[in-house]
This record gives sequence, C-alpha cells and structure tokens, in this order.
Amino acid sequence: MIKENTKKQDLLWYVLIVVLLLVPFIPQVAANSFTQHVFILILLYASMSQAWNIIGGYCGQVSFGHSVFFGIGAYGAGMAVVKFGITPWPGIIIGSLLAMVVAVLISYPCFKLKGHYFAIATFAIVEIFNRLFMVWYWVNGALGLDYPMVKTGWTNFVWYRTKIPYYYGALILFTTIFSIVRFIERNRFGYYLRAVREDQETAEATGINSTFIKLSAMALSAFLASFCGAFFVQYNFRVDPPMVMSLQVSMVFVLVTILGGAGTLFGPLLGALILIPLQEYTRVLWGGLGRGTDLMLFGFLIVLIMVRQPKGIMGLINEYLNYRKTRKIISAQPEINS
Repeated sequence: MIKENTKKQDLLWYVLIVVLLLVPFIPQVAANSFTQHVFILILLYASMSQAWNIIGGYCGQVSFGHSVFFGIGAYGAGMAVVKFGITPWPGIIIGSLLAMVVAVLISYPCFKLKGHYFAIATFAIVEIFNRLFMVWYWVNGALGLDYPMVKTGWTNFVWYRTKIPYYYGALILFTTIFSIVRFIERNRFGYYLRAVREDQETAEATGINSTFIKLSAMALSAFLASFCGAFFVQYNFRVDPPMVMSLQVSMVFVLVTILGGAGTLFGPLLGALILIPLQEYTRVLWGGLGRGTDLMLFGFLIVLIMVRQPKGIMGLINEYLNYRKTRKIISAQPEINS
C-alpha cells in the first residue's frame, strides 16, 4: 500500500513537471494583459498558501498570523526602494530574515497553547502588528509607501509596459517554494512534521523535539511567505498596513489551502486555481455591484466540499482514484476465481 501511494505521488509529481514545462509558454498564448494578470495571481496565491501549508497543513498548527510575515517581506522590499533608493533585493533578504526572527519570537510563547487557543493568539498578533505599522512614522504609517519611477528591468524588478516578466518571476517563486515543500515532504523533517500533527505526545515519546520542529516549520514558513510579500509589493508599486497585514490576507493563506487540501503538495495550487479566476472575473464582470460576491461563492464552495470531504479537493481526487482502484479489483475477482 505504501509503495502504491508513493508511486501515485510520483506520478502526480511528474504530471506537475510536464505542466511546468508548458507553463512558461502561457504568456505567448495569453497575450491579453488581464489574462496574464490572473495567471500571475494564481502563481502568487499558490506560493503564499504553500508557504502556510508547511506549518498549517503538514505540522497541523493553524496560524492566522501569516499576513504579518507577508507584510514584513513587503515592507522590506518597499523600504529599500522608497526610503533608501536602492534595488529591492537587499530589502527582500533582510525582510525575509527579519520575518524568520519575528516568527520564532512570537511563536515560542504561542506554541504553549494548543488547538483553537493557538489560532486565537495568532489573530491577536495580526492586529498588534497592523496597529503598530499604522502609527509607525518611519514606515509612513497609514499612508504607506508609494513607489517612485525607477528604471525597468530585473535589477529593480519593475516593469510598466508589460506583465510577462512578472509572470516569469511568479513562476520562479512558485517553482522554488513547491520544490522546497516537495523536498521536505520526502525527507525526515517532513515525517517529523506529520508526526507532530497526528499526535504530539506520541511524537515526543519517540524522541522528537516537538517545540524545535514547530519553531523550525514556522521560521521556514515565514521566510517563504515574506518572499511572496516582496513580490506582491513589487507588482503593486505600493504597500500599506491594510493591504498586507490584515486578517483578510491571513484568511486567504488558510482558506485557499483548506479548499485545495491542507497537508498535500497540490492542494494550494488547486485552491488558487479556483479562488483567483472567481475573484478577478467577478470583479471585472460586476465591478462595484459584485463586491464580495467572490468571497460568498468561495465560502459556499468551501462549506460544500468540507461537508463532503474534509481533506478538500485533493481528498475528493484521492477518493475517486481509490474508488476506481477498488472497482478494478472487484471486476478482476471473478476472473481469478474462475
């Protein structure tokens, strides 16, 4: 059974590789800038959710505070460009490292809580950082940071006339984060994460340091989430606290992953493939009249799928594959008996 599941996962991974080989040609086919925008957001949201998936899906620690790390990455890049007049890359690195430090500092006391108490504590953390950045003069407080006109190119990671380079940037980010999670999934650290998720006391009884594992997972998750935040601000040319450090942004991390399938490699991508087209096309079709419609439809889909299959879309896919496999075994039995 384990070997069959491993082969199934390998097959899905090879399918993803083939898809990724074709994905770079999408901008050539989808010449419309809006369609390119949708694909960019799909890759970005899938990357964001995959970063959260490390701590929330594989480790089982449901955090609603990831918008803090997302925002730190965004402000790191934004401060480098707006305040210091340099390229965003040093700010991206510093912001990501700072996000890791903040993640460890705030997570250590929070990990003493369990279940919904931990989740509630992370809610409070988002509000604290949101208020802090709203009144912090050095980062322009509630006014936020508006990008100046700079030279376009990969050095500044800025383009004004085309979205294609942003698409390839999002693709690199997506591939990097998914490859990291794939590596974790197949190695010892991934097994430790799942052991802590399933039963922390039993994991500790076998010699696993659950506190160290959870802190490591949170630090890595925050590091990757901050990179997504840095991409976000470069793509939008602006950042302010409500844009990046809010409960709404944190909920996106969680809900996209849960819809697709938490603790699975492809779950975040499937969730993003549903949410982003729904969000963007309802906005275009209905404008202000349809504001919030995408969230209502998305919420309805989550409720519908969770009632049927708590493991999300990936759970439905695995259920269907298992059903097909069972049918084949049953249909083959008469031939064996005869």
